[in-house]
Amino acid sequence: MRENERVTSATRQPETPAADIPPRLIATDLDGTLLRDDKSVSPRTVAALAAAEEAGIEVFFVTGRPARWMDVVSDHVHGHGLAICGNGAAVVDLHGGPGAHRFVKVRELARENALDAVGLLREAAPGTVYAVEQTYGFHQEPDYPKLHMEIPDNLAPAEELLAEDGPGAAEPVLKILAYHPSIDPDAFLTLSRLAIGDRANVTRSSPSALLEISGPGVSKASTLALCCAERGISHEEVIAFGDMPNDVEMLTWAGQSYAMGNAHPDVIAAASGRTVANNDDGVAVVIERMLERR
Repeated sequence: MRENERVTSATRQPETPAADIPPRLIATDLDGTLLRDDKSVSPRTVAALAAAEEAGIEVFFVTGRPARWMDVVSDHVHGHGLAICGNGAAVVDLHGGPGAHRFVKVRELARENALDAVGLLREAAPGTVYAVEQTYGFHQEPDYPKLHMEIPDNLAPAEELLAEDGPGAAEPVLKILAYHPSIDPDAFLTLSRLAIGDRANVTRSSPSALLEISGPGVSKASTLALCCAERGISHEEVIAFGDMPNDVEMLTWAGQSYAMGNAHPDVIAAASGRTVANNDDGVAVVIERMLERR
């Protein structure tokens, strides 16, 4: 697909200087980016998002979070009410509020690919433990640590959770989570990408050695590209914000992109600009300046 070709190019530069193109869409990550460390949205940021929407610029939240964790921003989705969740695995309409969201688009991880990824990574990194994220369900292995503030629906080995007749068999798998207790997070990401290859897309957003494994070609960038294409919005008309490796493709694809002051080095290298940290309202700072220029 043409959009996917564009998002995987790590060297693409906007064909026209970004400052000469009026932005039509803001795409922002949440944790470590739009949200402060206490998971709040500051009044300044709320005002900046509202001002952007009033100026006719759409705002899309693009996050690794599952849909059920989107209550933190459900009051700020404005007219369209859409968010990209699960690192691009789902487009969700949040209008119904917490627990009543509707999946508009699902880009699932095939169970065959998920099982291959689990097997390859077990061999490459012994001691890795897994959890399975579905549209509504969450399942994990017994040794998977309590990293998430929720009780899993089922406890079983990943091979059983991902079996065609396993728990939640009627629901699509959005991603699997792989955790290792001792490997350096960046080293674990590199190792996993080499081991899994093109069977799945591997990234991370946590400071710990926790990987997020999605379907081949599924990323924040590729799903954002699909949503923009449906609206007739080009990548040059997008401003993106992020802080962790799962944001790199999106920042590379967007016409203008900003790494937060607290961003991972790979994110700083990928972005066309840099703003202040999330706790200093870095997203709002850029939006305010952009609207002043308009």
